[in-house]
Amino acid sequence: MQGAAGDHLSRRGGAGPSDHQAITVDGTTVMVPIYTQSAWSSPFSIESADEGHTLLRDQIPITDITFSNTPRFYDLETSDGIPYSHIATLHSKDVLATTVLQTCIRYESRRKACKFCSIGQSLQAGRTVAHKSPEQLAEVARAAVELDGVKHMVMTTGTPATSDRGAAVLCESAAAVRNVVDIPIQAQCEPPRDPVWYQKLKDAGVDTLGMHLEVVTPERRKDLMPGKSEVSIEEYMDAFREAVKVFGRGQVSTYILAGLGDSRESILAISEELIAIGVYPFVVPFVPISGTPLEDIPPPSSQFMESILAPLGKRLRAARLLSSDIKAGCGRCGACSTLSKYEH
Repeated sequence: MQGAAGDHLSRRGGAGPSDHQAITVDGTTVMVPIYTQSAWSSPFSIESADEGHTLLRDQIPITDITFSNTPRFYDLETSDGIPYSHIATLHSKDVLATTVLQTCIRYESRRKACKFCSIGQSLQAGRTVAHKSPEQLAEVARAAVELDGVKHMVMTTGTPATSDRGAAVLCESAAAVRNVVDIPIQAQCEPPRDPVWYQKLKDAGVDTLGMHLEVVTPERRKDLMPGKSEVSIEEYMDAFREAVKVFGRGQVSTYILAGLGDSRESILAISEELIAIGVYPFVVPFVPISGTPLEDIPPPSSQFMESILAPLGKRLRAARLLSSDIKAGCGRCGACSTLSKYEH
């Protein structure tokens, strides 16, 4: 996507949808890559004028679009001088997102790091802080709801060197936010070793839980996620079963990144297993992020994505496991994938 620079909301590096800008087309907000290598060769561009913005393909106008503008809470800072945007950011048009721990035991070792991850980039660039305190998160969440109408919140975390794998900091963070503002929360972490943490997260005010497989073929996992793949797919499946017992069917989800070598068949097969457990398989196209080992890998084609999302959407509809029923988080937002459009 070319020509999308300006004062509109965009973000580089970090966790979550990086190098993107939120754009609304026909009432649907999508996260569009604009800072990636592939964006420079995109046939799409944007033409801006006083009356608005137009999306073009090969210089031919297609439709009018709008941008998600910088939210008002970005103008504020904490009592100790930290900008609110360093504590949490706006994703899509109404989702508040934060990486509670901006460090990860996987990322800190080149031998262990996920090859597509950029969690350390925004910290290195000084756009965030390493550990957001519960008090800071509560303060920013309240402002985002009151000033910008944020509807739900995502709390993710780098994996610490503790057996809870980040669940403990997510518990204290969620509890602090829910103490000051009534907003649905999704927590995201690797499966904690002790399943007791699922109930602790629920009791702390977490509504939905994300535990992300990302790559589903064991050989590809070892190659692309040498550290994270030490937690096997079987362990993830056991964790999903335990988590669904606590959060309920459809309130546990997992990210699957299409375009990293997993076949259509392998993604659909594991999605079937996940749906049977009650887990929402949020399949998204892989977007290469600048500065990572995979920055030059091309994203998957639209044909490949449709070959997965169309049958998956039908299966989700048949199972009545719909994104619209998810209380909070990436699946409910849906801006990073068109999967929800295939559910109808």
